[in-house]
Amino acid sequence: MSRSRYLLKNMSLFTISNMASKILVFLLVPLYTNVLSEADYGVADVMQTTLLLLVPFLSMNAGEAALRYGIECSDKRGSILRSGMRHVLRSVGLVAAGCVSLSLIFTGRPELRGYFLVFILLYAADAVYEFMLLYTQGSEKVEIMISGSICCTFVTVISNIVLLLVFKAGLYGYLFSQIAAFCISSVLMFVLVGGGKLIKSSEDAGLKDEMTVYGRGMLLYSTASWANNAIDRYFILFMLGAVQNGLYGVAYKIPAILMVCQRIFAQSFQMSATKEYREEDSGRFFGELYELYNAVMLVGCAMILLCLKPLAYFMFRKGFYGAWIMVPPLLISVIFGALEGYLGSICLAHKDGKSMGIATGVGALVNIILNFVAIRMFGAMGAAFATMISYFTMFAIARYLTGKHVALEVNIIRNAIGYVLILLAGGLTMYLGSRGEDMKGAAAMMYAADALTVAVLALMYRKQFAYVVRRITKRGSAEG
Repeated sequence: MSRSRYLLKNMSLFTISNMASKILVFLLVPLYTNVLSEADYGVADVMQTTLLLLVPFLSMNAGEAALRYGIECSDKRGSILRSGMRHVLRSVGLVAAGCVSLSLIFTGRPELRGYFLVFILLYAADAVYEFMLLYTQGSEKVEIMISGSICCTFVTVISNIVLLLVFKAGLYGYLFSQIAAFCISSVLMFVLVGGGKLIKSSEDAGLKDEMTVYGRGMLLYSTASWANNAIDRYFILFMLGAVQNGLYGVAYKIPAILMVCQRIFAQSFQMSATKEYREEDSGRFFGELYELYNAVMLVGCAMILLCLKPLAYFMFRKGFYGAWIMVPPLLISVIFGALEGYLGSICLAHKDGKSMGIATGVGALVNIILNFVAIRMFGAMGAAFATMISYFTMFAIARYLTGKHVALEVNIIRNAIGYVLILLAGGLTMYLGSRGEDMKGAAAMMYAADALTVAVLALMYRKQFAYVVRRITKRGSAEG
């Protein structure tokens, strides 16, 4: 199968998976913001954010190692499953010991003790689920991975409706619906991939050690990535309180729409990068994909800005509506985070976790410093701007460091103009959108500016979109 067909096949499959799951979860946001308080949502958001750090860190990036070596060592996938699950289960034991200890310390705070004990179950379910997703992806069993993802979404929707609307279980209902979804989906993927037979196969000691070294080498990268994704939540929680953290957390739900595009491409490209990184023309191939990815993210961001206020009105109920103002900088952060992730896939395909560790490490340091200063000055909005600047810093460093592996053939000037346009559009949306009552015609000017940005960016990247249309048409003709 050609490289383009391999990528397009995986992208089509991941599109089905991500669109189905994200649309359903997207439709649940009004339920969450109507049933949960801002403080409840803030507590749940901190738990989920903590998982993003602990799962890769304590499991020694077992899932990433399974993805990387599953493609390269297709005849040793049983050994990969055994080794990865051992790291995951060991991490569950560490979390259980830590949470039980903390629950004994906070004997006078029953609500905290409850959170710690529920977190053990949440961590165990999420760690196994995330590992199975990456393992099936690395084993090139994308259909099984998608089945697990869709199952997780389906169980989440049903259990949320039952626990939140019927039993009115509040925050605990929200958390237990996630635990149930992760557990059922993990079992499904394990059975479909033939895990019972694979896990009984003999273990390759050399491969196990190599995977451990690879995972350990990615710790700086994964930890710094978490800091860029999550450290702002902790600053807001401790400096401004759970209510503001809840508002900030729900503001991320609209950028999550753009993250769907990012995740579809990232999942597909990570598999292609591992297969293609040794090819002589990899610079041209990766450059063309970079330009396409960049075009999709920029135009997608501009389109969401155009629809931002109607989306916020639909999704954010009660006291959550004011969170819309924080969305534009978070949206732009997604663009630079996506491009940094693309560059990171190239480095990781070359087994160069150090370069990405440097890029994300510097970005995390910038994020921490800016959060400390900006939140004091501008509140939660300061955290949104700190995140945007740190992601751009990370992207710029990654762009430079990737050059030692691949000379990407890209149009630097056009891309720079695109970034300036989207920054201006985000700034105008925030300014005009918040001045609707004070400035006559502000809303009309906002929509006109955003629509113009969409049109200009689509025109700038028309060749990239035409390429996709040609490939899809050609593929359709061939299959017909």
